[in-house]
Amino acid sequence: MRDRARALLIDLDGVLRRWDPAPMIAVEVKYGLKPAALLETSMSWDLYRPAVAGEISDAEWMGLVASRLPLDEAAATAAVAEWQAYRGEVDPEALAFVRSVRAAGRKVGLATNATDRLHADLDALGLTDEVDLVISSWELKVHKPAPEFFQQACLAIGAVPKHVLFVDDDDRAIGGARAAGLAGYRWTGTEHIPYLRKVLDLPD
Repeated sequence: MRDRARALLIDLDGVLRRWDPAPMIAVEVKYGLKPAALLETSMSWDLYRPAVAGEISDAEWMGLVASRLPLDEAAATAAVAEWQAYRGEVDPEALAFVRSVRAAGRKVGLATNATDRLHADLDALGLTDEVDLVISSWELKVHKPAPEFFQQACLAIGAVPKHVLFVDDDDRAIGGARAAGLAGYRWTGTEHIPYLRKVLDLPD
């Protein structure tokens, strides 16, 4: 039987932070863009990768996104700014889980692919003091699912990989974590929190 996890690494987007598509779609409708145009453009690998690998700033990333929109420069810049104004919402059940893990004496690290805007977002969402440490790909200069990311994350949280539970909503990240020796669990919602508590050997 696998050793019980003694620490938790948890992703931000899609786990602790959720996104309501309505405000983002409203911006696209306002500027005559196709649905999800801004998201798809921002997630283009040649733009997204350097943004989360610490090679360019968040502002530079958004500038590149604007340059690819089928709008004039002023409209594209405005559209991106309005789209970025919405910073998502905290999932209250996921946060309650994190709090319960910490209350039981387990360390919790936020382990996320992010830009240099991460800490401002955490402050705005009220999450800065809800975790013991933040492991950011932008600061490490390496992103999930690279094994180096998980090696550095385990060192930061002070536990060997086999004693770390990693929770993320992305299959590739889970695969990378497992390859690095962590217990990886793909998050699909809060219904499996009781199982995660067992993995961490928390009381019912």
